[in-house]
Amino acid sequence: MPVQTTLENIRREAAENLRRLSENPYPGRGIILGRSADGERLVQVYWIMGRSENSRNRVIVARGGLVRTEPIDLAKVEHPRLVIYTAMRELPGQYFVSNGDQTDIMVEAIESGGTYQEGLRECTHEPDEPNWTPRIAGAFQVEPGRVRAFLAIIRADRFDTARSTRFFYEYEEPPPGFGVCITTYRGNGTPLPPFQGEPLLLPLAGETGELGNMLWNRLNEKNRISLAVKLINPADGESTVTVINKFAKRPGSR
Repeated sequence: MPVQTTLENIRREAAENLRRLSENPYPGRGIILGRSADGERLVQVYWIMGRSENSRNRVIVARGGLVRTEPIDLAKVEHPRLVIYTAMRELPGQYFVSNGDQTDIMVEAIESGGTYQEGLRECTHEPDEPNWTPRIAGAFQVEPGRVRAFLAIIRADRFDTARSTRFFYEYEEPPPGFGVCITTYRGNGTPLPPFQGEPLLLPLAGETGELGNMLWNRLNEKNRISLAVKLINPADGESTVTVINKFAKRPGSR
């Protein structure tokens, strides 16, 4: 009975977090790591939102396991390093996601014999005063009989914005039907308030093919821009990506 009661409380907490996300006009960019309700697939989600023309001038493009943001109109791009980047990337048994060039930095750290944490310790929050947007990142590490999930956020130090504070979260064996989520902001504002506290537990219920639409429909319709869902088979390492873009890419743009 106590186990059942605890599971019911967890489900209510996850549902309440999803409700709050759906009512949040501007959580900014977000990452979710979890497992599908049937337990068969790991779920990795990344979305972008935008208020400015520069932020809205983007689509998400998937090429195999590689997922990138690309401009709709190249001539209108400002601060390309902050808006155009690799969002998802893979190594054998490892699946990375972030809201900036830290995706590549994590992979390079692993390839050099280090860890993703070592790579992220070299990263700082974004230099977009006055918002000082956090860098967020996540990864799956899949080994025979074992799955681990990692989330990280790099925020401006509250006492000195020239410094960054870094928070790392590690999870063993993501349970079916749930995911953990981290976003760049708590909501709208001037400046934008950064995400605070532990990652949010969210439900990943329903058919895997419907997860993208379910999450897309929970994001603020005015500010949502793009969303990508990667489904990973931990048994063989194969992944598939579904992308939803609000705007279409113009011919000739790259």
